[in-house]
Amino acid sequence: MNQIDAVFDRDKFLLRQKHLAISAKYYVWNEQNKPILYVERPAHMFRNLIAICGGILAGVVVGIIFGGVASSIPFEPLKIFFGVMAGVGGLVTLFIVAIVLSYKRHTTFYRDDSKKERLLEVLQDRKVQLLNATYTVNDPNGQLLAKLRKNYLYNIFRKRWYCYAPDGSMLCLAKEDSIILSLLRRFLGSFFGLLRTNFVILKGKEENVIGNFNRKFTILDRYVLDMSADRQKSIDRRIALALGVMLDTGERR
Repeated sequence: MNQIDAVFDRDKFLLRQKHLAISAKYYVWNEQNKPILYVERPAHMFRNLIAICGGILAGVVVGIIFGGVASSIPFEPLKIFFGVMAGVGGLVTLFIVAIVLSYKRHTTFYRDDSKKERLLEVLQDRKVQLLNATYTVNDPNGQLLAKLRKNYLYNIFRKRWYCYAPDGSMLCLAKEDSIILSLLRRFLGSFFGLLRTNFVILKGKEENVIGNFNRKFTILDRYVLDMSADRQKSIDRRIALALGVMLDTGERR
């Protein structure tokens, strides 16, 4: 087993998101407010804009082709069929081409903002994630550490993220701190910061709280990942930190 870097050998991580940035960027401090990590999840806006434009162009071409065929057919039923295909085929082509050309949004943990040394990464498994969103947590050598998963339907009522070990067993579960508060947030939003979204982290399928991820009431987005309750260190702190970052950027908070 590879030796874990010393920056992860702690129970508390303080995170601050960098504002006025297109991509999701975070600085991570220790309890002495010393920066220890830099995290980035690129938005790839330019590449994805090109993907959308490419999809539109491909969709228009397909629509013109089917439309041209429809206009040249005298048989009315076939004319209607190709006319419908001009619209449907164009839209389908638009989405397929745009998805193929777009980039996945991976998250990378660096030693500092020079981005010279990678320490951890969270990979988005699929470009299109309709019901379940899944992510892979790897060490810098590509070794699998954990799998993260969330269900969009369940998130309507109470956000929760599942964390699995490489063998498929559940390591922990992160969910909103209260079902009542989660429902209030759906209707009232953060309500001027009074209903900010916090998470508790439970061990496996048990109800034992081993950590929490809380947003501090400040002008800038600041978060605290506290795993002090996990005295046995049953959860690799690299996995815990990866989960903490995804609880924010993965939920578009």
